[in-house]
Amino acid sequence: MFASQEWCGFAAITLSALVADPTNIFAPAGTPANSIFSLSMLVLGITTTIFLVVAGILVYVLIRYRSRGSGQDGEQEPPQIYGSNQIELSWTVIPILIVVLLFLATTRVIYTTEHAKRPANALDVTVIGHQFWWEYHYPQLGVVTANELHVPVSDHEHPLPTYLTMSSADTDHSYWVPRLAGKMDVIPNKVNTMWIDPETKGLYLGQCAQYCGVQHAKMLIRVYADTPEEFAAWVAHQQQPAVQDPAVAEGREIFMHNACISCHTVRGTVATGRFGPDLTHVGGRDTIASGSLPNNAINLRLFVDNPANLKPGALMPPMHLNSHDLDAVTAYLTTLK
Repeated sequence: MFASQEWCGFAAITLSALVADPTNIFAPAGTPANSIFSLSMLVLGITTTIFLVVAGILVYVLIRYRSRGSGQDGEQEPPQIYGSNQIELSWTVIPILIVVLLFLATTRVIYTTEHAKRPANALDVTVIGHQFWWEYHYPQLGVVTANELHVPVSDHEHPLPTYLTMSSADTDHSYWVPRLAGKMDVIPNKVNTMWIDPETKGLYLGQCAQYCGVQHAKMLIRVYADTPEEFAAWVAHQQQPAVQDPAVAEGREIFMHNACISCHTVRGTVATGRFGPDLTHVGGRDTIASGSLPNNAINLRLFVDNPANLKPGALMPPMHLNSHDLDAVTAYLTTLK
């Protein structure tokens, strides 16, 4: 009895953890993900039925014919059947029908997803994959950010999908946020598109799903679904230039007189580099290093000092700053909110 209660408790905790998991494919939170989930359940139902039928027949045969006869060698060979039109037709026609059904169901999901009518108020975001981070441009809004994608919540009465136009600056990547949509390849010299429409506010996590180098596993995706009011406030803040805090003037000067400005942009300053992430509001992000580290002064300092110590394979070189300058630059970056 105790063991049964313990098992039930474990199952309940496991189920709640799955539901709460921000990458759980069984908790879709958008129209494309719902379509994929329905198709997955159809495939799972068909394959489960096949498994149960085959396993049931096998178990029946094992039990029904487990006794041996008393032939000359202690065994009696059962009657041999050489050919059966009914059996051959069944194991040919039934699989063909199943394959056709799955083909039609899959084609329908692909067609309805890729050819869905685009609302006039849809949000456009350009996604550029890098080794090993994501760059986001909002061309309609004049916003550029990195690694953390903010989109408005969409509802059925007032749909507000976000269309992602994707390409890569280096090698093949793949954009996958399981609760919002399927995977989409991000390829150099080719533009692919997908759309998402989160139904509820929250954080949705994803992953680069195409091996792209040594830090592929840490090329994470974070999608924040905001209410319309929160999204408008976020956009207004992102459109502002970097804060010029006099308290960190020394760190700003060190940053501007080093190689940082060759790779990074800080709007409102002479830093206009485009090779690395835009740092105009880096202090306001929850994470750094493409979602692999919490954004705090300690991690920022370690990353600026030598990124490869935290993210081997990162293309940013070590800055070789002395301890004083490193503290000053870190203090400056934390104010860029």
